[in-house]
Amino acid sequence: MAGILKVASFNVENLFGRAKVLNFLDQNVGNDKLGKINEFNTLLKKTTYTASDKDQMLKLYKVELKDYIEVREDRGKFFKKQGFAIIGVAANGCNDWDGAIEFKKAKFSEITRKNTANVIRDVNADIVCIVEVENRQALESFDSHLLDSQYKYSLLIDGNDTRGIDVGLYSKHPPGNIHTHIFDEAGGEPIFSRDCLEVQVILPGNQPLYILCNHFKSRGYDAAGTAAKKRKIQAEQVVKILGKYDLSKDWVVVAGDLNDNPNSTPLQPLLKVHNMFDVLKLQFPDQMKRWTYYYKKFEQIDFVLVSKALKDNFKAAGVERRGIYNLEKLTTSSGGLVDVEKEYSTVTHWTNAASDHGAVWAEFNL
Repeated sequence: MAGILKVASFNVENLFGRAKVLNFLDQNVGNDKLGKINEFNTLLKKTTYTASDKDQMLKLYKVELKDYIEVREDRGKFFKKQGFAIIGVAANGCNDWDGAIEFKKAKFSEITRKNTANVIRDVNADIVCIVEVENRQALESFDSHLLDSQYKYSLLIDGNDTRGIDVGLYSKHPPGNIHTHIFDEAGGEPIFSRDCLEVQVILPGNQPLYILCNHFKSRGYDAAGTAAKKRKIQAEQVVKILGKYDLSKDWVVVAGDLNDNPNSTPLQPLLKVHNMFDVLKLQFPDQMKRWTYYYKKFEQIDFVLVSKALKDNFKAAGVERRGIYNLEKLTTSSGGLVDVEKEYSTVTHWTNAASDHGAVWAEFNL
């Protein structure tokens, strides 16, 4: 076996659609709306709706949330309507009706999808961990329509996120064994907010590579301050999964959006695993050269970690950032903190950016 193997990870902010509530340039606005959705959902679950509950639910929905969610009524009626107008809450408690909150999708322009495809095409990896995917059909459709069927294999298992924000995989090489970790629990609760999708990929020469695709708990709406603890539990669980491999001999990759930086406490259990290496750290001794995301500051929150067996074949690594809006302005105004880069000419607004994340890639000699 000879040649180059390229592995990548990219948070695409959902293929073919994204919940409108997650699509604000200012995350604080989206976090506020998510908090109100949580308040609304808590009221929905009450056995008895008081007059005050009904007034609050009606106000929340009509004033704050109607542009971002719908209430699907499967049995019975939740809303009281006059024609098409919602005028009140008909149900007297959660047992009077059955249904669920559904998130309304933002309309993505064709140029947005093309910019996302440009990143994936320019990285041109053999195996890509794709973060924030709606379903496997979205992966296949995106590949056939915008990537010229670059990837023969696409994988995704519906995860634990009720909004359908999952992790998936593109591969030019066939999969072997596939494991989901959506049922891993701690304290009676699922450990992974989405999944830790564990896939064996069979490379030429029958060489197996094992990739664990992740999307750790968001740093977004977190009034209770539990998100960091959740990420630490997730990192510790990935470490447990890695325990079945011989990292000095097996080709193993941990990839994805870990939603924290290399100096954070939650990620330390994973980043300090013996015989696992951050490819960007191998390439760039200066941590600021490794940034993958900007929100008030430049950070690395996206990772490709590899076992010693792969590290011994390491060739190069980098971050494809040209799909990020305002890239040139952001990097120019950093005062030399990071290198100046320029976005694709087709990225003209945050609404048509490929993503607010860069794509991490690494090459290995085979």
